[in-house]
Amino acid sequence: MGYKNAVSVLPEHLLAAVQQYIDGEYLYIPRKIENKKAWGEIKNSRHIYTERNIAIFEAYTCGISVAELAETYYLSCKTVYKIVSMMKKRT
Repeated sequence: MGYKNAVSVLPEHLLAAVQQYIDGEYLYIPRKIENKKAWGEIKNSRHIYTERNIAIFEAYTCGISVAELAETYYLSCKTVYKIVSMMKKRT
C-alpha cells in the first residue's frame, strides 16, 4: 500500500470536503470489493506456507520430533503442534 498526497490526486472541492472531517491526518481508503485480493495472492505467501506445512507434517509422520521441526523451521513448538493438528484434519 502506498501513500499519495491528496492535493495531487483529488479535485480541490473534494479535498476541501474531506478536510472538514479529517484535517492533516492519515486516512485509509479501502479497495472496492471487486478489486480485493485474497491473503497471500499477491506475493504467493499462501502457497509457500502450504508447502512448508506439508513438509513439516511429512517430517513429523516420519518420526522427526516437534522440537527438531521447531528448530529447523524457526517456529515455536506450539506452532508446529498447530500445523500438525491442522494437517491431520485435512487428511
